[in-house]
Amino acid sequence: MKKKMLNKVLASVLAGAMAVSMLTGCGSNGNTNSSSQAASTQESKAEESKAEESKTEEAAASTDEEATIKVAAWDASSSATTTPLIEGFEKAHPNIKVELIDIASADYTQKLSVMLNGGNDLDVVWIKDADTTPTLAGRGQLEDLTPYIERDGIDLSMYNGLAEPMNMDGKQVAVPANTSYYILYYNKDIFDEAGVDYPTNDMTWADFEELAAKVTIGEGSDKKYGALLHTWQACVINWGIAEGKESILSTDYSFLKPYYEMALRLQDAGYIMDYSTLKTGNIHYSSPFLQGQVAMMPMGSWFMATIINKINAGESNIHWGIATLPHAEGIEAGYTVGATTPIGINANSKNKDAAWEFVKFVSGAEGAQIYAENGDIPASKNDEVMKAIASIEGMAEGAEEALQTKNIALDRPMNEKSAEVNQMIGEEHSLIMIGELSVDDGLAEMAERSKEIQGK
Repeated sequence: MKKKMLNKVLASVLAGAMAVSMLTGCGSNGNTNSSSQAASTQESKAEESKAEESKTEEAAASTDEEATIKVAAWDASSSATTTPLIEGFEKAHPNIKVELIDIASADYTQKLSVMLNGGNDLDVVWIKDADTTPTLAGRGQLEDLTPYIERDGIDLSMYNGLAEPMNMDGKQVAVPANTSYYILYYNKDIFDEAGVDYPTNDMTWADFEELAAKVTIGEGSDKKYGALLHTWQACVINWGIAEGKESILSTDYSFLKPYYEMALRLQDAGYIMDYSTLKTGNIHYSSPFLQGQVAMMPMGSWFMATIINKINAGESNIHWGIATLPHAEGIEAGYTVGATTPIGINANSKNKDAAWEFVKFVSGAEGAQIYAENGDIPASKNDEVMKAIASIEGMAEGAEEALQTKNIALDRPMNEKSAEVNQMIGEEHSLIMIGELSVDDGLAEMAERSKEIQGK
């Protein structure tokens, strides 16, 4: 993910202000003389300046007063990081108490929208589905964080390009808290049994397919599959998106053809578990891997903490490793695809200063350390953070190198049409994987339906 600095955010804001001024001038009545235009422009600039000063002063208000803020999160009870983040914040800010609103993951996005629409007294919101950020911002439900960022000198480049999509119409409506991206998990025991070298951090998808064939061993219930491509459409289409040239909002999906052809070849050869079996059996991706049934599995970095916890609980005994996600020919190693979790302030919050302190803590250096210590990757990752993750007890060897990235493409762009397009792709994906549609016909259907959804 690309690096952009705070200067660019400021430049965007300034450019927007200049554009407004220019449009005001262009739209003036032809009978208005130049002196009156100049006076009007000066008055307008003065008003804009006062408004900006007022915002900054408001953001700079003291946070020394006692306050209680309500923070919305999902599945906090099973999260490895939510409680430590809150405890760390309250220790650093003893005058601010956090009241956690814990919502079930499946209901979170819908309930959050309802709560914000209803004028609920939430102060801080983690946004589970990042692509809903534009919708929340468009409704005026997210506070513009720009004055706070300017006041406290926050350098947005520390987010490795993840903050940029959250700047909408010159307003920084949220900042990224953490990130996750796809890597390659592998079972060392299966590779050892097959007498094959472990995956490396610089493999092509052709190398991946070749390895899957080599390490598929056994028959029937004792069979060890070379790989697992989970039923999510992401576990095929993401490999095309990772190239950094296209997104799910494309209207020509031919770039996905090589990856669907690879998935079907692996399936037909018996090197991966059958899509229909996985789907009808509602088999979670974690089970085959933790039970030692598959040699390789591309999956999100969030799975690392799960593996460690399962091994520590005696629920798995696999010897695992990780490597950088395979890449296309002609693409550098380290190109992957992932997501981020934005965190922002309710525009109707009565405790915006205290809320900002929490947002700043979670998304800043202190929060990054807590994320890292608990096996999660913060958006503001750096060498120190990656060393902390690599040093976690039970972490796979070589994690610091395997987790390095050159580019992280968002799996779902921050666009109000992303969710609908993603759902559509999932429908066509299933038809391709079960053989109801050819690859070409399925991709053509995707393109046609994407155009309809996006009005193109």
